[in-house]
Amino acid sequence: MTDARVQETPGPSGAPLHLRIREDIERRIRSGAWPPGHRVPFETELMGQYGCARMTVSKAMTALVEAGLIVRRKRAGSFVARPKVHAPVLNIPDIQAEIEARGEAYAFRLLARVVRDADREAPGEVELASGGKLLALDGVHDAGGRPFALERRLVALAASPQMDAEDFAEITPGAWLLEHVAWTEAESRISAVNANAEVARLLALDEGAACLMVDRRTWREGRGVTRVRQIFPGDAYDLVARFGPSA
Repeated sequence: MTDARVQETPGPSGAPLHLRIREDIERRIRSGAWPPGHRVPFETELMGQYGCARMTVSKAMTALVEAGLIVRRKRAGSFVARPKVHAPVLNIPDIQAEIEARGEAYAFRLLARVVRDADREAPGEVELASGGKLLALDGVHDAGGRPFALERRLVALAASPQMDAEDFAEITPGAWLLEHVAWTEAESRISAVNANAEVARLLALDEGAACLMVDRRTWREGRGVTRVRQIFPGDAYDLVARFGPSA
């Protein structure tokens, strides 16, 4: 019966089946076996291939959409996305060091600290947690006594269990991670946003003010370490990239 497949079971590698489906599809895309524009099998086809429920396939497909690897077209199906050009604009910055280098006083205010399970409806959180707990941290970086950036961070305690005991009175979460957990891969996405009521209050802005959001994820040998969203007032932060001619 179809209902017997609702519970997701691990694949042979021990990873949840939706992760294995995602990895299989991603491997075909990155290897070039499925070029841009190639139609990905329909969800019903993948359900039959992997012997699983639609929910499991949907989790895998949603994660691939979020990663920019596939696009969904209404009534047509899912297709391999055409690659976008990404420029390496940012390293992993130490905000405290940058502010102090400008000669301004720095402070970090921790607003919230919670250890929790991943939201099962958010594939990105489930992948980051790797079966463990998440440490959720909200805080504000101040420069010269004024709010400089709002930070909302999730940390996989499976990757950094010692962080659970840190109170961040003497060190910021980002600086702690830079010191204690070496990362091997990072991704930054940069976008313009307008301050909602909460962001405006925390950053001392007018509601609707222009802001810059940096959404960054880091991994260590394929396992998630942290995901952080930092929101800066539009006039407080510059992104600078310096390039030379290619060989």
